[in-house]
Amino acid sequence: MKALVITSIARSPTPALHRYADILPDDFSFILIGDTKSPTHFKLAGCRYWNIKEQQALPYSLAQILPTAHYARKNIGYLLAIQEGAEVIYETDDDNLPYQDFFTARAFNQTDNIFTGKGWCNIYSHFIDNHEMLWARGFPLELIKEQEHLSKQKTEECFTPILQGLADHNPDVDAVYRLTAPLPRHFLSDKQLSLINVWSPFNSQNTIWHPQAYLLLYLPSYCPFRVCDIWRSFIAQRICFENGWGINYFSPTVRQDRNYHNLLDDFRDEYVGYLNNMRMVQHLLELPLKGGAAHIADNLLSCYRLLIQHQWIGAQELGLVERWINDVEKWGGISS
Repeated sequence: MKALVITSIARSPTPALHRYADILPDDFSFILIGDTKSPTHFKLAGCRYWNIKEQQALPYSLAQILPTAHYARKNIGYLLAIQEGAEVIYETDDDNLPYQDFFTARAFNQTDNIFTGKGWCNIYSHFIDNHEMLWARGFPLELIKEQEHLSKQKTEECFTPILQGLADHNPDVDAVYRLTAPLPRHFLSDKQLSLINVWSPFNSQNTIWHPQAYLLLYLPSYCPFRVCDIWRSFIAQRICFENGWGINYFSPTVRQDRNYHNLLDDFRDEYVGYLNNMRMVQHLLELPLKGGAAHIADNLLSCYRLLIQHQWIGAQELGLVERWINDVEKWGGISS
């Protein structure tokens, strides 16, 4: 069994949610997580919807203290998928319209287009056929004019337990881009590359997770909404790289028809990232961690203690992370 996890505050199914239900394979469970603004009942064939009261009644220690009115409610969906024994977890959002190949099985072991080294990669620049500036949300603004060259290529097999798909039409760019540059944009098809020890933000909008990385699914609550999945990605990369694992990026399997956003509100939410993303990654690189699947939980806690120490994330987060780890361990989500 595999699982698709989405969170939504829509009052009725969006076109994207209908499309996921229509093309959902038989071996997938469709988990939809509501919040305080969501309706009590939400009818969509093939989908199991969890309203806020149902979530809070679940036997997860995290469910008792996880803040409401926040995108991190998605953590409950991850735990439900883990409890169901999901072999793979797909996640996306309710405004990402899936292409027909969205549910196509993808390999977690890569043998080509594997790049290793150090520093940052503007991943979007490798999926467009021109030299226009285009960068993902979370990519350091200090680097957007730099054109990096990925020259160090591995030839041996690489395990990539996290696969990040791009989105066409209205891709996941930041508020600075949206306020100053043109949209829509589309990416090259049938392309992928993997990065090891090379940093690139990834989001929660079209992402596939292997069980060995399930602990790294955790989305923080005590930080601005527009950085929560980006900072998750930095923590996940730091721990994956410690294990010799990579992150795989692939051509779009969704088209984003973006829900309404106030761009100045987005800018305000992203501002702390503009100022600190590079510094955060440098501090994560300096943090002593241990390789191996058995150390992922301790490494996760160490990373969050670091972010709390620098006041990037509120101190209340540590208790949530501890409960998340306990819940994942209890429901069998750690794979060695």
